[in-house]
Amino acid sequence: MEKTMTLNLRVNPTVKQQAEDVLKQLGIPMATAIDMYLRQIIMTGGIPFSLSLPKAPAALNADTMTDDQLHATLQVGIKEIQNGDTVDAASALHSSGNNTNEAV
Repeated sequence: MEKTMTLNLRVNPTVKQQAEDVLKQLGIPMATAIDMYLRQIIMTGGIPFSLSLPKAPAALNADTMTDDQLHATLQVGIKEIQNGDTVDAASALHSSGNNTNEAV
């Protein structure tokens, strides 16, 4: 019989709940999913998926803009703020389909 060990993790409660909701639909308990993840780390010799920072769209990447382009883009943003054409960050990320993740 294989021995078991308890693993205590601190995670964002919202992230945990969202993951549990997905795993429930898949019929996989959280403990099994964590075990699968750890086994994949062993099998692949590392994190079993690509890790990278998200790339900013070229239209928003200040590193690729001229000073005039950056100034014009900032002016558009200032006008939007002055006109009240804004949304909070959480809503903007949610509506664009992006998810924020915290480390396990």
